[in-house]
Amino acid sequence: MKHSIFFKVFGGFVLIIVALTALFLFFSFRATRAFYLDSLASNLEKLGSSLKFSVMPFIDRDEFEELDVFVKRFGMDIETRITIIDPDGVVLADSEEDPRTMVNHRFRPEIAEAFAGTTGRSLRFSNTVKANMLYVGLPLTKGEQIIGVLRVSLFVRDINKLLASMRSDILPFFILVTLVSLLGAFLISRSLSEPIKELSAASSQVASGNFGTQVYLKNRDELGLLAKSFNHMTGQIENLISELTGQKEELKSIISSIDEGIITLDTDGKILLSNPSFQDIIQSENVDGKFYWEVVRKPDFNEFIKTTRDEKKNNSQEIEFGERTLLCSAAFLSSREELVVTFYDLTKIKEVERIKKDFIVNVSHELRTPLTAIKGYVETLSEDIDEGGKHYMKIIERNTDRLINIVNDLLTLSGVEEKEIDPEFEDVNLQKVTENVMKIFEQSIAAKNLSLIFNIEKDLPSIKGDTFKLEQMFINLVDNAVKYTDEGSIGVELKREDGKVIAVIQDTGIGIPQKDIKRIFERFYVVDKSRSRSQGGTGLGLSIVKHIARLHSGNVQVESTEGQGTKVTIEFPL
Repeated sequence: MKHSIFFKVFGGFVLIIVALTALFLFFSFRATRAFYLDSLASNLEKLGSSLKFSVMPFIDRDEFEELDVFVKRFGMDIETRITIIDPDGVVLADSEEDPRTMVNHRFRPEIAEAFAGTTGRSLRFSNTVKANMLYVGLPLTKGEQIIGVLRVSLFVRDINKLLASMRSDILPFFILVTLVSLLGAFLISRSLSEPIKELSAASSQVASGNFGTQVYLKNRDELGLLAKSFNHMTGQIENLISELTGQKEELKSIISSIDEGIITLDTDGKILLSNPSFQDIIQSENVDGKFYWEVVRKPDFNEFIKTTRDEKKNNSQEIEFGERTLLCSAAFLSSREELVVTFYDLTKIKEVERIKKDFIVNVSHELRTPLTAIKGYVETLSEDIDEGGKHYMKIIERNTDRLINIVNDLLTLSGVEEKEIDPEFEDVNLQKVTENVMKIFEQSIAAKNLSLIFNIEKDLPSIKGDTFKLEQMFINLVDNAVKYTDEGSIGVELKREDGKVIAVIQDTGIGIPQKDIKRIFERFYVVDKSRSRSQGGTGLGLSIVKHIARLHSGNVQVESTEGQGTKVTIEFPL
């Protein structure tokens, strides 16, 4: 059960006021009673001192019966009990009882103190008169000798009557003070609780979405400052929410207008946000709040999302959605561990690539036969033609060979790019592959007086790959190194590093300008067209190298300095 702050504050005041009043009454009555008892004891002591002179003559004459008569008469007149005790504790006279029937009083506290030479006091129950009494004992001396004790006593009921009378006079005053204090506590509690209640109600309205709520308090204290701060805060929140809402609507409009599909996934795989383009891709609406695997039933896509989340980095992959090819690009938001996935439709691009590929393959096949026939006739004519015509026949033959090389490279590149044909992967020893390739170029290297540097790491592990395609790749790289190196060396290095096999082909040739490095893997792109033509280059060799490396999940990097040489590094995962 919740208690309001009013009841907490008022209840605290009530407890404090009641406790203080009770303690004050208790200690005040206690102090008053002690004060009156001290006053009565002092009066009794004075009374006893006066009575000494009256009782001493009776004791000196041993007139104990006359003494008893005297104390009875005198005690009745002053309403005080008077008792005379001899040194043995025997009661000689008493104003209330027959002394002969009374017990020995020698060891009563006030009697013992009096016989010790001091005034004795005691407040206790009297077995003789069956009532609480205040006793004061005074020694009766004769010279230096104590010959008896004079004890005067008073009934405590008289003291209680006095205290009761005082209590009846004081108690109404305390009740009035308590009631006034409680009223003040009530007003103070309400003055504190009401503003807090208003602030609490306003906070609840803000929490429910009413950001225009304002609180107006008349207080000029900290609560008034709190109300002003609250009003300023709600105004700021209202402006901020309005701005965020506008930005959200603008962002939603932008995302909705994007042609590419977009979704945002939380850590559990739920779709937080999607646009109409994505809903068009999966042919479903109302996908927000669902798990992505409920709306995208593609094992490749599920594996792609899982890999991206495990690696916690951006990733992309082409995935077939029916007759459409989509490039799925996932961005990992590390701050919230969410994923933003964008779907780019590559269907038309892939169709154009397929048409272009088919065209190149068909044209290449169609050109191969006539080019072969031309080369044959050129070789035949070269034997019968005179010396003047042989110069032109060599030009025809050289260009025919160049066309045949281009056709062969195009067919090779098309075969490498063909996804439907699975590569024949097996365990491949790259050392043997490179050694076989270098044997092909031994004569070319020797003809140019180039040095051949082999650096092969011992116990180099095999990789999974297609031996024929890997040989094609190294042939293209070494062929380029030999063609464009006139002096110096050709280096081949194989090593193992970070779970990969690294192959490095390095030369000391003419190098590649920095502006051309990023384009050298494009088809038909050549750095020096005149020299490439003279060397019989087709501009397709490095494109073939790039595709073969990708086929083996490898990566190609080129470093070059113009005039100093080129270094090609290929990384193959184990």
